[in-house]
Amino acid sequence: MPAQAGLHDAGEGDACCDVDGERKSHHSDKVKDNLVSRLNRIEGQIRGVKGMIEKDTYCDDVLNQIAAIQSALNSVGKILLEGHMKSCVVERLEQGDKDVIDELLKTMGKLMK
Repeated sequence: MPAQAGLHDAGEGDACCDVDGERKSHHSDKVKDNLVSRLNRIEGQIRGVKGMIEKDTYCDDVLNQIAAIQSALNSVGKILLEGHMKSCVVERLEQGDKDVIDELLKTMGKLMK
């Protein structure tokens, strides 16, 4: 699956709401399946890197795998961020909650480190 697959579908069927004072996301089954699949693949890549280190694999090869993992995690983050902005952020702004902008900027700052 290409790195960007599913990115534009992130907002479809997604919504955020406050349930008994607890903030939650509600992603469509399609989006959840996509994210879980990506995370399972990343988990396998991490196990692979661990094995490479245990086998004293050449450092450059390990570093290239780490770069691939970081890219894959960034893709997951982009999907979640897009869905969050299209649903949660929009909803909260429509309700007059301007604090969501500061929250979003703080989160984006963490993602871009």
